[in-house]
Formats: sequence, structure tokens, C-alpha cells
Amino acid sequence: MKRFEKLYQERTKKCLSYKDIADKVGISSSYYWQLENKQRRLFYDLAVKIASVFQLKPDDLFYE
Repeated sequence: MKRFEKLYQERTKKCLSYKDIADKVGISSSYYWQLENKQRRLFYDLAVKIASVFQLKPDDLFYE
């Protein structure tokens, strides 16, 4: 899997862009893109922030 597929699905289901999510969690859109596409390491505190945007737990969003 090249990306966090569930994260991608949740983002597109809500019609949100990389920038929308990045703005909500306080990072750049390019940084968010790299996270979603597994080109940057995802740290727990940021996983919690991103999951909260979707009202999910980090485990439900990032792990199968």
C-alpha cells in the first residue's frame, strides 16, 4: 500500500483537500501530502490531530 488508504478515503469522502486538513492540524499542505503518501514518518501526536478532524481514533484511521 503506497498511502494510508483509509485516510485518503475519509478525506475524499468529505471533499477535503490536502490544504484543508493541513490547515486544521497546523502543518503545510506539502507536509500533509507526504504523510498521506507515506513519504514522511507519522508521529502519534499528529496522528491524533488528524484523526480528530474525522472524529475517529488514530488506530481506526491509520491501521487495518
